[in-house]
Amino acid sequence: MLKVAVIGGGSTYTPELVSGLTHLPVGELALHDISRERREVVGAMAARMLERQGYRGALTLTDDLDRAVDGADFVLIQIRVGGQEARLHDETIPLACGCIGQETTGAGGFAKAMRTVPVVLGIAERVRAGAAPGAWIVDFTNPVGIVTRALLDAGHRAIGLCNVAIGFQRTFAGLLGVEPSRVVVDQVGLNHLTWVRGVLLDGVDILPSLLEEHGDALADDVELPRRLLDELGAVPSYYLRYFYAHDAVLREQLDGTPRAEVVGRIEHELLDLYRDPTVVERPALLMQRGGAYYSEAALGLVASLSSGDDDAVHEVDIRNSGTLPGLADDDVVEVPARVGRDGAVALAQRPLAPELLGLVQHVAAYERLTARAAVTRSPVEARKALLAHPLIGQIELVDGLLDSLLAEAVH
Repeated sequence: MLKVAVIGGGSTYTPELVSGLTHLPVGELALHDISRERREVVGAMAARMLERQGYRGALTLTDDLDRAVDGADFVLIQIRVGGQEARLHDETIPLACGCIGQETTGAGGFAKAMRTVPVVLGIAERVRAGAAPGAWIVDFTNPVGIVTRALLDAGHRAIGLCNVAIGFQRTFAGLLGVEPSRVVVDQVGLNHLTWVRGVLLDGVDILPSLLEEHGDALADDVELPRRLLDELGAVPSYYLRYFYAHDAVLREQLDGTPRAEVVGRIEHELLDLYRDPTVVERPALLMQRGGAYYSEAALGLVASLSSGDDDAVHEVDIRNSGTLPGLADDDVVEVPARVGRDGAVALAQRPLAPELLGLVQHVAAYERLTARAAVTRSPVEARKALLAHPLIGQIELVDGLLDSLLAEAVH
């Protein structure tokens, strides 16, 4: 039987995770959170759900990290350092300098990485000391690509996970009227900088016909012009909108309500729902929280890593190791990979087209520098990272941003 520890177990995502837990041979689920309120509210909700599902293992609720990871086979990290208040800073500080305010992309993502990487590395050291031999760290703490790179650079047995690909899988399956299990999404690039270059239905690529028949719906979904999808011959992730429609997004952000405020309200509503002792299933409101299907993707990945016999393909964040020409072997890329007990092996990929490769190389350099800056705490490395990002890249902007971003990063 497996022990699964969830760091950040007081997250409102946790009920989604719990809803699929009984499909795995889990003997103990440990939910760790530093917030007593979240730990108790979400933990009670998890207990009700597990009881309803007939779970016979142990449920541990704790703020003791060593107790949580002791003997764990899998450690899932889903933390938000600084909470929604820090997210609000990440989304608003860059706006004053005319930069996109987003928690994982650009200046906001840099601030979050600087705040988050040291904390995650500290958790990983405790995992190394106390978890079961060969334990896996599964990270879906953003920015996933940078956090995963830092974990791998420090020698941890880690793999990153994002929900964008599984979201696309569900969208494509819905358009095609088929079960999602029949669809494999060939999405490549970096975390939050990916393009779907193939959609395999029962092993056959049907992306061209999907674009022809449903291109308008797909373009609306990612809020980009239909002609862009046709010209690229690919479906960009929603996060490409920050690059392809930068000025329009910036205007929207300057005039609109920060996403952090919206999410904060949803979180309060969810926690109120979780307090209701009659609620024993994840509520529909959770889908509005963002990050849909994260936990489903995580459980599928854990199943493949633990059993190694399902021959499943998962979209994961791993070392490039020659998968995408034009990137360094130690860059962390997001690609479909076949996953087993020994980890993930990327599916073979054709080279990225120039219009994709140039942007990926640019952001990969930024991620390398940011991972380094987050560990060294060097202002020089931090400046280099911001200068390398294509959404910043100007010394005047860096000068206007750096002190404010780093001030938030230390909280």
